[in-house]
Amino acid sequence: MPPTLNPGRLLGLSGSYWQTCALHAGVKLGLFTAIGRHARSAEQVAAMMDADPRAVTMLMNALVAMALLKKEGGQYANTDESRLFLDESSETYQGHIILHHHQLMASWADLEKAVRTGRPVRARSSLQDDEARRHFLLGMFNLAMGLAPRVAAALNLTGRRRLLDLGGGPGTYAIHFCQFQPDMQAVVFDLPGTRPFAEDTIARFGLSDRIKFVSGDYLETPLPGRYDMIWVSHILHAENPANCRRIIRKAVDALDAGGSLIIHDFFLHDTLDAPLFPTLFALNMLLGTEGGQAYSQAQVEVMLKEAGLQRIERLPLDSPNDSGLLIGYRSS
Repeated sequence: MPPTLNPGRLLGLSGSYWQTCALHAGVKLGLFTAIGRHARSAEQVAAMMDADPRAVTMLMNALVAMALLKKEGGQYANTDESRLFLDESSETYQGHIILHHHQLMASWADLEKAVRTGRPVRARSSLQDDEARRHFLLGMFNLAMGLAPRVAAALNLTGRRRLLDLGGGPGTYAIHFCQFQPDMQAVVFDLPGTRPFAEDTIARFGLSDRIKFVSGDYLETPLPGRYDMIWVSHILHAENPANCRRIIRKAVDALDAGGSLIIHDFFLHDTLDAPLFPTLFALNMLLGTEGGQAYSQAQVEVMLKEAGLQRIERLPLDSPNDSGLLIGYRSS
């Protein structure tokens, strides 16, 4: 073995799920929420969670080693990061997307089977139980709440009055776009099971008079109305190339002259082997969809051009998971 090589990196990769499971357990137990803004002993936290004190001490010490908790004099406290993102009382709580990740773990353990067969090993989120759907929708909402203001600022919304948020889930982006552009009216188009959460979310932002929810399947249902802006966020990666072309063509057909179609997704480099997150996300789509995958910017550009869009450009976006924005315009 060359002196500069050792198996440490590989062993670290192989065992990294231990840290993942410790984080997931902390979130599932409500440990970070129990600590809140206080410093508490392991015994206090165990009593609050109705859990075993010895086991809670072991978990909390591991979370200290992971820099998710601080410890001083036998008292444990949240770090700034944990208080901001892992305490359920925080407006920037990310626990739901973490619990969604936890629900994906069983399928990831069957990755070898999916690679051998080329077939998914889990049901799509829309077909799972209510708890799984809740964590997925709330997780998407919480992630989008952090990113949507930056996206709204990056886009030129001047003069845009009629928005379609295609497959828009709870309508987070439609909400922020309408807040940014006071003259905008929007339609959130998604599956019927999403309606209660979407309408409740829209109402909480006081936008029920400007944002309407329409139920439908973006592959099978005709799109309602015409728009000068269509937002397609994290849809294409769940579909095969033929369905992606179909979705884009339907969107373009509903777009007014001069209107814009914006694709928000995890874009691979043209070599298809970077960045890291989209390459791994492609495997996640293998595990959960019949033909979904991550696409490169070049692949999506071809689809947009085939559908008749012009002036296709990539907009800069600083996102936590390498998502990007690709925009094309229908000719006037």
